[in-house]
Amino acid sequence: MKRARRKGAIRRREAGIFSANVNEPTPQPDSSPTSSQPAAKPAEARAVERVHDFAQKLQQPSMWRTVVDYVQWQRTARKLKAEGKQAPDMPDIAPLSINLDLTTACNYKCDHCIDWDILNSKEKHTDDELRASVTRMAERGLKSVILIGGGEPTLYPGFVGFVQFLKTLGLAVAVVSNGSRGDRLLQAAPFFTEGDWVRLSLDSGSNDVFRRMHNPSSPTLTLDEICSWMPKIKAANPALQLGFSFVITWKGGSRGAVKVIENIHEMVMAAKRASDAQFDYISFKPFLERHADGSEVMDPAKSEAELQAVVSRIQKNLEEARAIVRPGFRVLASTNLRVLMAGSWRDYTHQPKVCHMQMLRQVVTPLGTFNCPAHRGVDKAQVGDKDLWSVPPAAQHGTARILDEFDASHECREVTCLYNSTNWWLEEMVEAGAPLPADAPGSEQNDWFL
Repeated sequence: MKRARRKGAIRRREAGIFSANVNEPTPQPDSSPTSSQPAAKPAEARAVERVHDFAQKLQQPSMWRTVVDYVQWQRTARKLKAEGKQAPDMPDIAPLSINLDLTTACNYKCDHCIDWDILNSKEKHTDDELRASVTRMAERGLKSVILIGGGEPTLYPGFVGFVQFLKTLGLAVAVVSNGSRGDRLLQAAPFFTEGDWVRLSLDSGSNDVFRRMHNPSSPTLTLDEICSWMPKIKAANPALQLGFSFVITWKGGSRGAVKVIENIHEMVMAAKRASDAQFDYISFKPFLERHADGSEVMDPAKSEAELQAVVSRIQKNLEEARAIVRPGFRVLASTNLRVLMAGSWRDYTHQPKVCHMQMLRQVVTPLGTFNCPAHRGVDKAQVGDKDLWSVPPAAQHGTARILDEFDASHECREVTCLYNSTNWWLEEMVEAGAPLPADAPGSEQNDWFL
């Protein structure tokens, strides 16, 4: 029996099902973190950043074999299940990309933090076991690791050594940090290679709003101090891409009973600051809230009745930001922000029953291994324990279980999912049954982050 498909979203083109354009918007060169060309038209007019065009990434030669093995396994499993037979074991593959929370410890108390409830837990990684798990994954196809949180990755006692370890495995490495430990980022800088990046979550243009939004434990830490580390890091490794992340908050937004501080008025100031401090780009994204079921959702109507007024302010500030920065500096609008401004964000909440990205990208934390960043720390989304991948057959069994049990069409019905179109693209391939080419349809982009 054919699974229900999103109406009008999935079509096989005469050019072939394997085209990235089957269900993905055409990527634009200005939206890549490695591009230096300004946009020919406002970036928010397009639906997706190139860095979020995951279907195109999956068609790279370095990733395609895992995709083929997975799709063929899914086809066989569905066929046997329909015949009342037992599904085969999953092939000996691992996720292509993981989000790795090194720690839940955090030295901030951000009013808008989506992971507030899991911070500063007593659960910790054992360094040797964590390294063993990552090594087993790398042996089975893992290509990239994003050190993120959860907590603040630079607070992990062995942060610098762990970055070096990941690079010895030949992995692409990225870091999402609050920037409070610029000294540790500087120590790690020489180990990064072309295509790696560090993005700081700063969300402000002034020291005042920075401190009120983030509430750092240090009584003296300022945005000025954090940004002063960037020229030093760039000097240590000019190839390392540095990003300034800005979560846009507006009147009425909240984290539970905590009202968030508005920062729309600081967008232009933040872009100018980032440009002057030798960041390579600034990325604007909308505020997310934690749904009652644990998922991360975007519900702007809940945040402010006059949404269009908010969107107009955001668009105006984006235009001004693009006009004030240095040549070659990129002002990016995230996919979530683009669809919010376009009024099409609910289209990204219509998911297929099977989230195929659960196999290709997972989240490893001290609390366990989870199927998605949007469900970090949520019991029903747990694939296994924190060291699950130290025993690959057990991890593959856990992944097969979550693929079968987790109904994304229901569990993610409120989630504005960055992987939405990629999941539908993969679902189309599974359902079509057409032979899969041995040679990858795409060219190598050297971008393995999912």
